[in-house]
Amino acid sequence: MIVIGNVLVSDEIVQEQFVCDLNSCKGGCCEDGDAGAPLEKQELAFLPKMYEAIRPYLTEEGIREVERQGFYNYDPEFGWVTPTIGGNLCAYGKKDKHGIIKCGIEQAYNDGKITWKKPISCHMFPIRIKSTKEHDMLNYEPREDLCKAGCSFGKKLKVPVYTFLKEPLIRKYGEDFYEALESVATDYFEAKSVSKT
Repeated sequence: MIVIGNVLVSDEIVQEQFVCDLNSCKGGCCEDGDAGAPLEKQELAFLPKMYEAIRPYLTEEGIREVERQGFYNYDPEFGWVTPTIGGNLCAYGKKDKHGIIKCGIEQAYNDGKITWKKPISCHMFPIRIKSTKEHDMLNYEPREDLCKAGCSFGKKLKVPVYTFLKEPLIRKYGEDFYEALESVATDYFEAKSVSKT
């Protein structure tokens, strides 16, 4: 376990390798789960404010579900989450012509329509954040089947999890946090290299 301030980081985030392989998984994490995407409390204000800008990027089904269920709803196990279509696809998701699920929120952001990229839980996946009053706990939790290609691709490219997720880690915790994590990782890889010689 790596401790940086009040954030506890599992060793796997440094030790394991991962790169999303969208051609294989098709963005399946947006529809394969027990609930919609978890939302942090401070994120709840974004969706109502930005919905009109996001709406053109959604499917008719997605729009119907958002307007029926609300911008988000409460799940007893996962807390505040995005609504889903039939308990599967996130209402803010849309499949492109290749069957890859794209986030309507992120597309609106990329087009400069909004200033919020997407829920941090989505941006950080396959890192999961579990928060208590004292700590945030970051765990590496790829899905066994869905993320198999991403795990293989990461190993092939030799990209550690924390490197692949540099942008969301900095977005969530800041540059100083990431630099501290990178320093720990550098020490780990140097020690590993020495142990092999």
